[in-house]
Amino acid sequence: MTIQRRFPAILLLLGYALYSAPPSFEISKIPDGNFAPLGKELSQYVDVFGIPVLATKSTPSDKVKHAAIVLAEYLDNDENGQPDNPLVLATMLKRKAFLFMTKDERSLDRFDFELFVEHDLHHGQGQFGTETNPGNGEFDATLEEVLHLITHEGYAHAYPEVFGERPGTVLAACLDRARGGHFKRVPGRYPEGAWFTYDDRTCDYGCQCAEYLYWAITSVLGAQNSPRRIRDIRHEWKLYDKELVEKYDPHVFALITDPKYKLPSRLPDGKYRWKQSKSK
Repeated sequence: MTIQRRFPAILLLLGYALYSAPPSFEISKIPDGNFAPLGKELSQYVDVFGIPVLATKSTPSDKVKHAAIVLAEYLDNDENGQPDNPLVLATMLKRKAFLFMTKDERSLDRFDFELFVEHDLHHGQGQFGTETNPGNGEFDATLEEVLHLITHEGYAHAYPEVFGERPGTVLAACLDRARGGHFKRVPGRYPEGAWFTYDDRTCDYGCQCAEYLYWAITSVLGAQNSPRRIRDIRHEWKLYDKELVEKYDPHVFALITDPKYKLPSRLPDGKYRWKQSKSK
């Protein structure tokens, strides 16, 4: 049963009204509520339209703020101070979705994940401070991890027949075309002509759906088309810009540019402009 059927429109609008205030990006302590028990492990908190960005004490605060801003830019892509898709936001809030950050991979290895399990918090997306807005020509992984949070915890459940990460959905049909066939597991070798050739064998079919959607959206938005980036990703993804996606993968292009889903049409740049524009 979809969220549209379970929740009357008035409840979605109510949730939207409660959490539509533009974020301030102020970093504070973990507040009372669902995430309070995580205060032992996570000491930094930013509220983005009701979605928490949580981080360990050792995670640089500028990295935490950057991740929060990118989350706001994806959710409010036109930067008018209100989330673009209230249904997706309501779905994420219902699922208690959150982004959590550690300083680096070593810090993650020391993280006590049992806290999430004990307190029924299963819908988080992790990110390292070291991969967040790294500079020096390195790719900003925030563009990937934050988008995964929104599509996996938002779109996949708000529109389960379309963006659901399982065989039989509209997204899955696009994935199968991109991989040259339907593969429950990563094949030893992809067919000739496949343009999505992700080879991580730990990534199951649902994971492949999420990864494929990320590549398609960010390529259309212009995140993947620098010469260095094209070289870095060619073993995994061939359609690195909008023109290539539209030409060779028209089905997913039509899906992600369909205005009724209100997916991002502009790549986040780490500058959320609503507050600035309104104060002038």
